[in-house]
Amino acid sequence: MQGTGVRHKTRKLVRSVFVQLVHVQYVVPPVPGEHPLFYALQLAYKTTKKTGEFVLPGFGKLVKQKRKARTGFNPKTQQKIRIPAKTVLKFRVAKVAKDTVLGVKK
Repeated sequence: MQGTGVRHKTRKLVRSVFVQLVHVQYVVPPVPGEHPLFYALQLAYKTTKKTGEFVLPGFGKLVKQKRKARTGFNPKTQQKIRIPAKTVLKFRVAKVAKDTVLGVKK
């Protein structure tokens, strides 16, 4: 990463490199064991599990959604199959984040 003093070869930003970048960029004092951001993530998980959604303004919304049972089709055997109901987790990106990353459409 340019200008941060921390370099990594992979394009994927792993947890340890992320914590290092935050420490260098924002001069966050190291916390024994965990970084404060990961406590915020735990709060997001617990809140979503309990209430069904968690909003992080300017970034997005974590939403728990129930899917109904439905009938599907197996193209290999040409048979109808039953797909059971289940709960899924979705993340909806905020408009501000989309416009910042992708640019504003004209």
